[in-house]
Amino acid sequence: MNRIDLEGCPIAIAQKIIEGKWALRILYHLSTGMLRFGELNRQMPKITQATLTKELRRLESFHLINRKVYPEVPPRVEYSLTEMGLKLWPVLKELEIWGDEYKKYIKQ
Repeated sequence: MNRIDLEGCPIAIAQKIIEGKWALRILYHLSTGMLRFGELNRQMPKITQATLTKELRRLESFHLINRKVYPEVPPRVEYSLTEMGLKLWPVLKELEIWGDEYKKYIKQ
């Protein structure tokens, strides 16, 4: 698991976990329900497969997403939010609302 100073500021802890260009986007897409790797990749066409894999593993190490592998050929892998990941839903929704308001504000 990634190391985080859990004695530090709660905002700094959250920032460390969801840092980077893709983490919030991945969590947002998974907030709609379980997705397979290819589905996630299609929803974010600018992310490389290698980067998506790395970010999914990172978020899994923080216990925000579940990774379920089915013993099939070819293997089927599904991703979903954990209970802790689901607790981010209200935050993600508020960020979406704020982002929409900001776009309108800037266009004025």
